[in-house]
Amino acid sequence: MQSAGDDLISISVANPERAQALAAALREGGQWLEAVAGVDSVVVRFDIANVARADAEIRLGNALENVLPLTTRNEAIVEIPVVYGGEYGPDLEYVCNKLGMTSDELVALHCGEYTVDMLGFTPGFAYIGGLDERLFIERLPEPRQHILAGSVGIAGGRTGIYSLPGPGGWPLIGRTSKRLFNAAADDPFTLFAGAKVVFVAVDRL
Repeated sequence: MQSAGDDLISISVANPERAQALAAALREGGQWLEAVAGVDSVVVRFDIANVARADAEIRLGNALENVLPLTTRNEAIVEIPVVYGGEYGPDLEYVCNKLGMTSDELVALHCGEYTVDMLGFTPGFAYIGGLDERLFIERLPEPRQHILAGSVGIAGGRTGIYSLPGPGGWPLIGRTSKRLFNAAADDPFTLFAGAKVVFVAVDRL
């Protein structure tokens, strides 16, 4: 547990599931101005005018010790159809060359079931953990200025889906027609932390 600002405390946790569970518990408790989960940490903003930092840290320590697993709001697996390569995955060949495999091998390794670690970067952008270590690759040397929504990338130990058009530095291996963010909907996010997803190779969007 360490300071992240005058009214911010960062708490390190073991994994994304625990981070999400702790953040949810803190928000539901109503004692904190804000609690935001990352992959392996939770940042909490407290009312510095009325709560001493030492007291806040004690309360947070107690909350961390007593946090319960987060109940997933939907156990259904979300299927993500992906067209790999070509205009939809412009970096597929680059990734295959870097990793020493064929495109068929890469697609076979990428297709499968995963868990969403967190949403971030842009509304609905899903950071998805559990990528096969044979697909670990660094970000592009120079980010693109414009990426289409639905683009599927890999970087480090994660795969991600760009929910909105914009810049990005992950190598792109495919694209999905699945809409991940709809601002007009009652629930704008298709995915959420803890959601199970499965990538399925298709021939067209």
